[in-house]
Formats: sequence, structure tokens, C-alpha cells
Amino acid sequence: MELLSNLALGFQTAVTPMNLLYCLVGALIGTLIGVLPGIGPVQTIAILLPTTFALPPVSALIMLAGIYYGAQYGGSTTSILVNVPGEASSVVTCLDGHQMARQGRAGAALTVSALGSFAAGSFATLVLAVLAVPLAELAFQFGPAEYFSLMVFGLIGSVVLASGSMLKAVGMIVIGLLLGMIGTDVTSGAHRFTFGITELADGIGFVSLAMGLFGICDIINSLEKRETRDILKSKLTGLWLKKEDLRAAAPAVLRGTICGSLLGILPGGGAIISSFTAYMIEKKWACNPERFGTGDIRGVAAPESANNAAAQTSFVPLLTLGIPPNVILAMMAGAMMIHGIQPGPRVITSNPALFWGVIVSMWVGNVILVLLNLPLVGIWVRLLSVPYRLLYPAILLFCCIGLYSVNNNTFDIGLTALCGLLGYVFHKLECEPAPLILGFVLGPMLEENLRRGMLLSRGDPSVFFTRPLSLAFLVLAAGMLIAVALPGIRRGRETAFKEE
Repeated sequence: MELLSNLALGFQTAVTPMNLLYCLVGALIGTLIGVLPGIGPVQTIAILLPTTFALPPVSALIMLAGIYYGAQYGGSTTSILVNVPGEASSVVTCLDGHQMARQGRAGAALTVSALGSFAAGSFATLVLAVLAVPLAELAFQFGPAEYFSLMVFGLIGSVVLASGSMLKAVGMIVIGLLLGMIGTDVTSGAHRFTFGITELADGIGFVSLAMGLFGICDIINSLEKRETRDILKSKLTGLWLKKEDLRAAAPAVLRGTICGSLLGILPGGGAIISSFTAYMIEKKWACNPERFGTGDIRGVAAPESANNAAAQTSFVPLLTLGIPPNVILAMMAGAMMIHGIQPGPRVITSNPALFWGVIVSMWVGNVILVLLNLPLVGIWVRLLSVPYRLLYPAILLFCCIGLYSVNNNTFDIGLTALCGLLGYVFHKLECEPAPLILGFVLGPMLEENLRRGMLLSRGDPSVFFTRPLSLAFLVLAAGMLIAVALPGIRRGRETAFKEE
């Protein structure tokens, strides 16, 4: 009964005219940036962070969440029609989705993608609603030692599940932790690493760092590439699925949903790893795996269900424990902090309308996305022909206006440009910047809980190993490091990420 009353409160919040409007705006922007190759949800959320200052916290989070899971829907459209993933989690959809389009079955591929995404997203939101209160009650038992160990576990998870070199991922985490230390020490009040620059007394702005590393850097990288888009010119037909398509796709949707729901909760997981894992599971499960890659509908249903389920269950650790499991949720944690809301279990009791309103808005958003994706697919196809040389100057201008509006100074614009150049260097060195953002967001909380734990134990570090929950998280973190060091698992990890 308590769950039903909480969901009723969420519906009252989510279906107000303003919140419905921002849910629609988020879903629309998410679909748009999912359709356009090269512009992902990370870059978009980073660019739009300044606009959330003028919005109520509930509306801002509903819009940002809509952008995140909306991009998973839109990314499948360009993967199927153009064979270019609009979003990183849609890479694997290209394998069978575009082959179906070449065979004249683009309509069926788009339909199973949309319906699978809707079913998976709805189920994952239910999982989030059911797990929210028990996990939040568990989090109330956490002390500084438990929070410190949980954050260590989250950072190690992001390293283990990051694409590319683990050594580089560790380096990016460390850089993020160091950047998070810039500013005023909350304990002593002394300035740290500001080099006499008064604007850095409050630390590096999250908006400047995120927008530079992802928004500006992405524009610089895209300018180096030629536009190559082989847009499918044939008319889309056959949106209705045949009985044999439904029989093949339904079990794949179910397995993809379960896979994505589980992996989305893990630190460092999310839509990308979930879609690849679901595809590999489906291929191993099939009695005719040779059909995958030639236009098998299961190769579209499973990964598209998995990435949408993961996108929504990844909110579980953020909203209940205050730990963002991936870079996009780290940005949403930053947006909450900008509005004076500390992510974590206290949000349920201190601001229940926000907590349950965001959860229920995901159901509303999934309905909106189905209505946006299938009837308007012709519009999305035409948008694919917009030249990037027209898009990027407009995006850059919007970035500068938004940055200046945050604090009304030009320092933030210069800092963002510097972060953009830094991100470009990282890109050339093949260093993934996502762990850096996680380290930057979790670093201050990690330091605070380490200090508090040491103060409460009077300088005895054994407190992190004698408390059961703290020890459990540290053991899990050590287990992940040992497991990924094993040759067989390391080779499997490299195989899973090589297509990215």
C-alpha cells in the first residue's frame, strides 16, 4: 500500500502541465540527439546544464532524465537506417538492424526497437520503484566508513567496466579526484591548488568541466571528420510486425530487459555494456547463431531492450545511495547539487514529490517516446540530412550563452575552452573522459567521508575493515580487480569493447 501511495504522489507531480511539458521536451531532445550521429546524451546534458538553473528542480530532473532514455530510443533509428550509431549504446544494433533495412524490413526493425524499448523501460521503472524504499532504508544505516567504501567500489567498478585501457581509466579517475580537490578546504578553510586565482576559490565549476570535456571536445573532434551518411532512400513500409517476428522477438526482449535491468544498477555499467552483453547472450542462446549479423530481428530486439532498461535502472544507485553509476548520472547528480539537493536516501523523506515524480515521469516519458518514434519516423529521417557544419556553430553559440548566464563572468567561458582542449588531448591519447567526471563528482564526497571516518575512529584506519558493510564493499572492489586481472576475463572484456 505504501508503494501505491508513493506512486500516486509521483503521478500528481509528474502529470502537472509544466512537468508534462518538460517530459515532452526531454523526450523530444533525447530522440533528436539520438537520431543525429555524433551528438550523444552526455554532450547534450553537459550543454543544457546551465538552462536548468531557471527551472524548478523536479522539472529540470524530469527533462534531463527524458534526454537520457530518449537518446536510447532515437539512437536505434540512425543505426537501422544509416548504419551509423546515433548513440554509443546503439552500435550493436547496426549489425542486424541495417541488414533488415537493406532487405526492405526497416519498418519491422524500427517497430520492434520501439516496442521492445517501451516494454523494457516500463519494467525497469517498476524495478526502480520497488527497490527505492528498501535500498534507501539500508542506506540510512550507512556511516562515513560505509559511504567511503561504497564510493571506492563505485570508482573501481567504473574502471573495470570502462572501455579501453584499464591503466588509462585509473589515470583519468586520479585526475578527476585531483581536480575535485581544487578550491577551499571545508575543514581548514584554506585554498588548495588555486594558484592565486580567486575565481577558483569555489573549485572548478561542474558545468564548465562537463561542457568542455564533452560538448566542446566533441565539436572539435567532429570537425576533423568528413560527413559520410548513406541515408536509406526507400520508403518505409511494413511497420506492423508479423506473427513470426513477434514469436522471435518477444523472448529476446524479455532476456534483454532482465540483462539491462541488472547491469544498469552496477557502477560503471549502463546502456553501452548492457546492449553488448544482451547481444552476446542472445547469440549464444540461439540454436542458429549464424543468422546474427544477416538481419535477424532478435539482434535488434535484445540490445535495444537492454539499453533502455539499463538507462532507467541506473537511477537506482543515484536516487537511493547518492552514487552515480555512470557519467550521465554523474551529471544529473551535479544538476541536483546545483539546485541544493544532495543525492541520496534523504531525498525520499526530504523531497518525496521530486523523488517519486521523477520515477513516474519515466513511465510517462516511455509512452511519449513510442508516440514520437513510430509516427514521426519520416521527420527523423529528414533530419539526418542536416549538415553538421550548420549544427555545430549554433551549438557552440548556445554553450557560450549558457555558460555566461551561470555566473555572469567570462572566466567560465575561458575555463570551458581550456577543458575542451584538455578533452581533445585526452581523445588523441585514447583516454576516455567519463571516469574523470565520476572521480570529480565523487572525489569531494570520498574525501569528506574518509576524514569523518578517521575522526570518529580517532585516527584508526581499521574502522573501514571492522564494520561489516564497509568490509563487504571493499571485498567486492578487490574481487572485481582480481577477476579482471584473470587472463580469460581480461580477453573477454577486450572482445566486448573492441567494437566501440
